[in-house]
This record gives sequence, structure tokens and C-alpha cells, in this order.
Amino acid sequence: MPRGYWVYDPNSGGQKIPPAVQKDVEKRIRTVAESEYTGRYTRLEIRFKSQFCYIDAYTEPAPMTYWPPPDYPETSEEFYERLRNTPIHLCRLRYFGDDKWGFAFYTYSHEKYEFSVFPNGEFTGKPEDAFRAEAMYLE
Repeated sequence: MPRGYWVYDPNSGGQKIPPAVQKDVEKRIRTVAESEYTGRYTRLEIRFKSQFCYIDAYTEPAPMTYWPPPDYPETSEEFYERLRNTPIHLCRLRYFGDDKWGFAFYTYSHEKYEFSVFPNGEFTGKPEDAFRAEAMYLE
């Protein structure tokens, strides 16, 4: 490619998210979560930092019959409380302005966010669509 050409990269850059957009996006995501995914999580944490929006979910741990073992360093109550307070990192959104967002999902194998495309094959989309794509981990 000849020098001097600008190439759009949906996995870098972005704009700082204005407070009004933060409020709107949080409301939109919570509306989708409450209407389509009620009962699959105990609480959602939506936080913003610069050009990013992070979405985490918390769930009620499934009871285990033989866990923890008797010699485990924490009690059963402490164990379940720790699991209740451990987030499931769903996704990170990158703001490009005009309701255009990039999307990255969290990989536990590498412990970092990996760039992804929206379910419709586009590089940018709406926050609700990214949440829907990652909410499968809440099932």
C-alpha cells in the first residue's frame, strides 16, 4: 500500500464518552438486560473509562454437593460469597461517536479483551447488540 493513506482500524482510537452518552448507553443496556435476560444474572456492572465501556455480570453460583472439601482454607459460606462477588467480564465497547461502537469480548484463556465483529458481520454497531452477543455466557 502506498504511503500516506489513512486506514480505518476499529480496534484502536475512539473518543472520550460524554456523560450524556454514558447515561443513555447504561439505560439502553439495562433495558435489554431486564427485558431479555431477567434471572440469568444477579447484577450488572457497567463502567466507563475514557473511550471504553465495560460490561460485567454477577451470577448466583450453583450449589455443589461435595465442595469445598473439609480441609479447604475457607468455609462454604465464604466460598460462595467469593463466587457471588467475582464478575463475569462480558465485553468492552469502544466509542467512535454517533452511536458507533467497536466490540471486544473477554477471553479467560488470555485474560484480555479480544477484538470481535458484531453478529451482523459489521465492525461497529450498537451497545445492545454487543451485550446480546455476550449474554450467551449468562446461560
